[in-house]
Amino acid sequence: MKLLEGSLNELLSQVDSRTRRAANRPEVSATVAKIIADVAQNGDSALRKYEKKFDNVNIQDFKVPESTIDQAYQNLDPDVKAALELAKENIISFQSMEKVNGFIDMPLPGIFRGEKVTPLAAVGTYVPGGTAAYPSSILMNVLPAKIAGVKRVVMVTPPQQDGLNQAVLAAAKIAGVDEIYTVGGAQAIAALAYGTESIPQVDKITGPGNIFVATAKRQVFGQVDIDMIAGPSEIGIIANDEANPREVAADLLSQSEHDKLSRPILVTDSKKLAKAVDAEITKQVNVLPRKEIAQAAVDNEGFIAIVQDINDAFVLMNAVAPEHLEVQLPDAASYLNQIQNAGSVFLGFNASEPVGDYVAGPNHILPTGGTARFFSPLGVGDFLKRTQFESYNREALKKDAKAITTLARVEGLEGHARAIESRFE
Repeated sequence: MKLLEGSLNELLSQVDSRTRRAANRPEVSATVAKIIADVAQNGDSALRKYEKKFDNVNIQDFKVPESTIDQAYQNLDPDVKAALELAKENIISFQSMEKVNGFIDMPLPGIFRGEKVTPLAAVGTYVPGGTAAYPSSILMNVLPAKIAGVKRVVMVTPPQQDGLNQAVLAAAKIAGVDEIYTVGGAQAIAALAYGTESIPQVDKITGPGNIFVATAKRQVFGQVDIDMIAGPSEIGIIANDEANPREVAADLLSQSEHDKLSRPILVTDSKKLAKAVDAEITKQVNVLPRKEIAQAAVDNEGFIAIVQDINDAFVLMNAVAPEHLEVQLPDAASYLNQIQNAGSVFLGFNASEPVGDYVAGPNHILPTGGTARFFSPLGVGDFLKRTQFESYNREALKKDAKAITTLARVEGLEGHARAIESRFE
């Protein structure tokens, strides 16, 4: 991995120059725009055309039968089923605490105001096909929506020549998905956003996908809501010489194997640890099944930064705003208030990032590419909408009338002012 040394300001300038943004390729945007327009206008016939073109599959009925889903659940390996059920239990117990209720306030006689909280009516989640199918992500997308009270959760996933991934179907049943449709790519996003004869439209779309899926989500935003435009995975680790180099290296590689553009980062005040971790990565990457991917991420995107003081490590990481941040320090929880920007934080030597990916309970759908500066993890609140309300009796309105009409006329909106005055003429 690249080794960065220098003052804090020098390191910050190097990190700033490496801030990444999700890809936005004009040729992809143009292709996706045509697909979306076609599906919006021609519905199922357009979907069938694109599935034949891109997936080489002829589809008549997009909906997956309940019997197929039930069979996948029955045939699922018992250990996999138990792991998914444990993850479900912990996700529900943690994310149920995120749910919020509305409120009513009565600030003065004759006035009441408040906010009501309502779940979205329908949500769609995209699940990639082939080797990129992750059953755990189905739980992370669907369960918060169910906790929020969403009545209809739809899953779309590309058709496969040898049948749909059985673990994906089983995870969908465990999570409580209501409908599954075999359609993928930008055309699936368009179907969810605009609806077709077979696939009724939804209010929000979540889930990862390739650049065509990500671009389609960006283009339909406004027609529907989306979760986020996710980029390559990231892991940052802050550690001192009390950390185990073998464990630090293994944790860095746990995210490097996702994508050649994944970013593994170690920030430490120990040159000894930096050198030992670098050596461990060289050794461990060679035995990974996804060695080529992990090696590319380590070589091109990863770095180890050596700071003079461990507190500077938090300043540096706040500038990076990583998707995942491990704090491998004694009494790690005492540093929590120094963390401003991170998607999810893992405290202590044993809180390895995959714990959060699978069973801890917090969501593993997180902001990437520095967007943890202003985005949050996917959660129950993402599937709720807030509606405000207010009520005045005549006496309360009379008391505030002058302030209302004054502000209306300052803004040149005479009709606003007269709407108030009409009640007292």
